[in-house]
Amino acid sequence: MAAGEWRGLGYTYGHHAIGELVRSKLSPLVEGMSALAPPRAWVAMQREIRNLGRQGLCAMAISAVDIALWDLRAKLLGLSLADSLGRFREAIPAYGSGGFTSYTDAELAEQLRGWVERGCRRVKIKVGREPERDPDRLAVARKAIGAEAGLMVDANGAFDRRAAARWAERYAEHGVSYFEEPVPSDDLDGLRWLRDAVPAGIEVAAGEYAWDLSELGRLANCVDVLQADVTRCGGITNLLRADGICRARNLPFSAHCAPQASAHLCCVLERAIHVEYFHDHERVESMLFEGVMELEDGMLRPDPDRPGLGIELKQSEAERFQLSDR
Repeated sequence: MAAGEWRGLGYTYGHHAIGELVRSKLSPLVEGMSALAPPRAWVAMQREIRNLGRQGLCAMAISAVDIALWDLRAKLLGLSLADSLGRFREAIPAYGSGGFTSYTDAELAEQLRGWVERGCRRVKIKVGREPERDPDRLAVARKAIGAEAGLMVDANGAFDRRAAARWAERYAEHGVSYFEEPVPSDDLDGLRWLRDAVPAGIEVAAGEYAWDLSELGRLANCVDVLQADVTRCGGITNLLRADGICRARNLPFSAHCAPQASAHLCCVLERAIHVEYFHDHERVESMLFEGVMELEDGMLRPDPDRPGLGIELKQSEAERFQLSDR
């Protein structure tokens, strides 16, 4: 998205068909619209894709364009994205996220210890692929991070509700405080049941696969912590509204991935408590963007002197991965 000398940057992560949706349906639609009014363009995009289906690829395409429009608006105003939206806090805690089940114990310990040494007060590992291994992996994790750091787990919907409850009891032995997607996120009854069934001290979280506010509103009745992904849920326009859902229900909010965009939003959202500093996203964003935020004592702090998102595409790096037109 461009206005004069300024260009807005937006992104998501998914199938390359998203790029075609942006080129063929969304870019021609928003061209010529006011760069200072992203919500107006957002409504127009929602109408444009109504018959294509608003979830999935279309939601991600709209998210990318919407992020670019808000980035452009902030640049035109000469402000960081966080400041252009009204910064609620100067910085937001980040938790180190990775801990893949494919790691050896040594690799797991090294990654988690590294995040704690960089100031992260919480770390998260994957569980559920081989559940019988998870107690030993959690013991390795706890030894690596020490007694004070928060230990979180993410099952990516691997369990049914009763299996999740059984494993939550085992996780509690290692001081786990956060259980993400213990069951698939569309199992609202299961999430609600688990929220009330897991041991005290464990919070149930979900929301990374919510495509719109309606889904987030339904999930908010079933979890302790509501998540959303700005590159999936309809972009900045929708994520700003999600704060109201959390405020109305007195729920904390946690941003899923895309830390370079999410950190700005979480410095704006009153109910935000942390950003997921996901291993793969940290690596890809650093590879493709100039000016990425670095962890400062476990915090992400958007620079008020860098307009918009504060990042620019490394064109030469991006071109290495560009798909040929065919």
